Amino acid sequence: MFHGAKIIITSLETLFPFSLNNPHLLYRLPLSSNHSSNKKRLSLLPKIHKDSNFLPLSLCLCAALMERARRLANRAILKRLVNESKQSHKQARNDSSLLNSSSPVSYTPSRYVSSLSSFGSRSPRSGLLSGTKNIVSRNVPAGYYGIGSQIRSISVESLKPSDTFPRRHNSATPEEQTKMAEICGFDTLDSLIDATVPKSIRLDSMKFSKFDGGLTENQMIEHMKYLASKNKVFKSYIGMGYYNTYVPPVILRNIMENPAWYTQYTPYQAEISQGRLESLLNYQTMITDLTGLPMSNASLLDEGTAAAEAMAMCNNIQKGKKKTFIIANNCHPQTIDICDTRAGGFDLKVVTADLKDIDYKSGDVCGVLVQYPGTEGEVLDYGEFVKNAHAHGVKVVMASDLLALTMLKPPGELGADIVVGSAQRFGVPMGYGGPHAAFLATSQEYKRMMPGRIIGVSVDSSGKPALRMAMQTREQHIRRDKATSNICTAQALLANMAAMYAVYHGPEGLKTIAQRVHGLAGAFTVGLKKLGTVEVQGLPFFDTVKVKCADAHAIADAAYKSEINLRVVDAKTVPFTAASLAPEVQNVIPSGLTRESPYLTHPIFNTYHTEHELLRYMHRLQSKDLSLCHSMIPLGSCTMKLNATSEMMPVTFPNFTDIHPFAPTEQSQGYQEMFDDLGDLLCTITGFDSFSLQPNAGAAGEYAGLMVIRAYHMARGDHHRNVCIIPVSAHGTNPASAAMCGMKIVAVGTDAKGNINVEELRKAAEDNRDKLSALMVTYPSTHGVYEEGIDEICKIIHDNGGQVYMDGANMNAQVGLTSPGFIGADVCHLNLHKTFCIPHGGGGPGMGPIGVKKHLAPYLPSHPVVSTGGIPAPDQSQPLGTISAAPWGSALILPISYTYIAMMGSMGLTDASKIAILNANYMAKRLENYYPILFRGVNGTVAHEFIVDLRGVKNTAGIEPEDVAKRLMDYGFHAPTMSWPVPGTLMIEPTESESKAELDRFCDALISIREEIAEIEKGKADIHNNVLKGAPHPPSLLMGDAWTKPYSREYAAFPASWLRVAKFWPSTGRVDNVYGDRNLTCTLLSVSQTVEEQAAATA
Repeated sequence: MFHGAKIIITSLETLFPFSLNNPHLLYRLPLSSNHSSNKKRLSLLPKIHKDSNFLPLSLCLCAALMERARRLANRAILKRLVNESKQSHKQARNDSSLLNSSSPVSYTPSRYVSSLSSFGSRSPRSGLLSGTKNIVSRNVPAGYYGIGSQIRSISVESLKPSDTFPRRHNSATPEEQTKMAEICGFDTLDSLIDATVPKSIRLDSMKFSKFDGGLTENQMIEHMKYLASKNKVFKSYIGMGYYNTYVPPVILRNIMENPAWYTQYTPYQAEISQGRLESLLNYQTMITDLTGLPMSNASLLDEGTAAAEAMAMCNNIQKGKKKTFIIANNCHPQTIDICDTRAGGFDLKVVTADLKDIDYKSGDVCGVLVQYPGTEGEVLDYGEFVKNAHAHGVKVVMASDLLALTMLKPPGELGADIVVGSAQRFGVPMGYGGPHAAFLATSQEYKRMMPGRIIGVSVDSSGKPALRMAMQTREQHIRRDKATSNICTAQALLANMAAMYAVYHGPEGLKTIAQRVHGLAGAFTVGLKKLGTVEVQGLPFFDTVKVKCADAHAIADAAYKSEINLRVVDAKTVPFTAASLAPEVQNVIPSGLTRESPYLTHPIFNTYHTEHELLRYMHRLQSKDLSLCHSMIPLGSCTMKLNATSEMMPVTFPNFTDIHPFAPTEQSQGYQEMFDDLGDLLCTITGFDSFSLQPNAGAAGEYAGLMVIRAYHMARGDHHRNVCIIPVSAHGTNPASAAMCGMKIVAVGTDAKGNINVEELRKAAEDNRDKLSALMVTYPSTHGVYEEGIDEICKIIHDNGGQVYMDGANMNAQVGLTSPGFIGADVCHLNLHKTFCIPHGGGGPGMGPIGVKKHLAPYLPSHPVVSTGGIPAPDQSQPLGTISAAPWGSALILPISYTYIAMMGSMGLTDASKIAILNANYMAKRLENYYPILFRGVNGTVAHEFIVDLRGVKNTAGIEPEDVAKRLMDYGFHAPTMSWPVPGTLMIEPTESESKAELDRFCDALISIREEIAEIEKGKADIHNNVLKGAPHPPSLLMGDAWTKPYSREYAAFPASWLRVAKFWPSTGRVDNVYGDRNLTCTLLSVSQTVEEQAAATA
């Protein structure tokens, strides 16, 4: 029997070589009760789980394959396998006689097993079935299959897995691809690609060393479970800004795991974003209440970078005249390192000092940063410290803990000018470092110097309160190099989670949690004091207790053996951070530092404390927001593609979520294996030699990449190389990032075809030959064209001593077709939240890892707590410093990109790039008779995105891009990117994930809108009062008693037939941007204020 089974297993290895060599990818079935039989079975395979209760299903595949063969009427495979066993078992002889019998065989089907095999596109290796494409049944009577049946053959291909991923991600079928290519004027998709991508930069192929054929969804999930099992979750008492927290299931399931929340875009289109805008306003209100300062933004990337943003604010407040920034040594070490790294670009000097040694005698100090509570737990009264700083004209920044502030006097009451911190503790898992929402709060005086997005209250066209993003003129997409920060993508999804945590618990619930955490620390202190063998700090504390002992390492080692992680400060100091429930212990916070002021008094924080109520509130907000659940979001340069469920699942696996970022790396071997594999895959995709996964947003990646270039030049003694050439068509983050690195920006223009003006670039490079640091370039260009001269552009920069930085925003049109390294770039960041499927989350999270050529690899960022660097590691290391608070950035969301790449395989990814280009060209072809298409390549094609020119209709009908954008809401669509990179235009990027039917629906909407514009041009519709100027049309307007519009309600609401089947309704009329900035309110309005606002707006 077992010889026959071994033959079958051999054949399975031939068909599915990956599975049996990697048992973690196999399902498992119970062992039989016959233990001697189990022993024989286990001896057949070299690598299996020796679990006492389970046997890898590979040993049961013989029976399963038999049943499958029978179900598919391919008994020849079974016959050949049995015959190969030399007919040594009676069952084999029985099967052989049955196969040659004329009577049908009855059997009981077993479960379908195609999902068990791996690398479905891989060909069988030589062996039992080598070279067999079709195995035809022989010696089977004609009547065996029943009356009228014929002998049938089956290919090995049909035994391969059925749940392959590329066909789920890439929406266009092969037939549709051919038809769409023909509409674009090409015989095939490949001929369209050949005409679009310049031959000089075209790759022959792309091949991965691992996952080349792509895993199925089932295999990928099993693989991620295996990686998760390699992570060991110890109890963590490390602290340092990262804490164990309980994520309420109602928030986990209905926000973190809900595509209606995580597939939204940044709320630039306010009328279809009122839900998340309200939630982010809740977040800002929560921050302002707890910090005691009146202004807050709607999240930053992490606590360390928030502190660096505050340092930049202090520099700006002082107009750059004071060049020293002091950091107290009671701050977290990662925060100190980030600020020190960031200071170089501002020509600031960072001084780290003990609090008692800080003085301002030099008169050159712009600001000072302190931690409250300190990194080792102490709670200090900073009242006099702040007064002294202010007396010397120094601004005070406090890094604080939101949970502690429910019990401690708020920093605003102590006199702090700026407060920063992380909201991770409010129901967001540690996730090995992120993503987490950080915050920055300040006074009204400095509101226009704040970084990041701010949500404000305005009114809509009916005078009703409505929300929007306020004061956008501070931000990089408008002010470019003069912006307050380069930040774009932030952490909106995590901010929403933290806000809902506060809504769910309310002020009393949060205080109860804080008291229990404080109580646990107090109980621990009492116990230690009773032991009398160690010294406990005498200063007040909140949740972290500093212990002095004879041998800190011995204590840490003993704790490690009990699966407890501790932080060792020095040879004799160990802080313990509490993060769980505790019995009541006497409060050790002095009365002078005990909070007395109320917080979270708004009804929002005092209403939804049962799961039913919170669930309904979250759903109410969700229903106001358009997401990828409703329709395509064709934002140019944003790549709003599918975020597959199978990609998102590992993000909530406990062994990924519950690890502290500073835990010993031997406890995170699953993460480390994934980092290594992902780094290798990204190197293959980009043509680079090493990657850093630390930057936790695209703009952070830009900054990191430019700082790598800066470090490279400085290591060579070229301190004077500080000129960065940037095309005027570049993303706003490019000049903002260059300015943060202390670079002087030289702008170059574009020609009539939208390409970089090569001669102007050449002159700029030659004029700055001795000072040239870098060129920042996006490819394909932001105009949606593959520039033919990109390789020449790179050569010009290199010939003049510079490095080429490629913005990876348009990588979705490169993967598998070309690569930054092959083109000639030296460094590039990747927006994993664009090309590689991390969802946008309504404004974050994102990831911006950077890849570099070999000569730049030594300068990739490291970390002061957990040493890291390039993946793979370079031979030598001279890290530029620290970019993000966690060693590997927002590690928790890296499984999303990892699973996407591994499931797609090299061919699937290449096809995705091709179909993205096809979809854009198909849409451009459909629309070209109605709108001018602004730029095309040399063969008349576009890349993965294209620009529709609306400047003409402004002259003929008074219609602006905003009018078209708002009218698209009535059709159930989010607008494309407005007025960028060319004012008066729309930039459309469909991605490969949208079906032809959806592309047609969007094109039909734009064509219909063009007909509406034609009515204005013909004089049939009023130029000032028409359906576009009145858009969008929310239900409150359409259902009102009075209707004064010159068009019908039906025409306003249902301009297309499909809307009667499924209609997404805007929840508000057009929002008044000017009113919102002139009457700035960035926290929740009381009920009475809401009434007053409405009355004032309609007066």
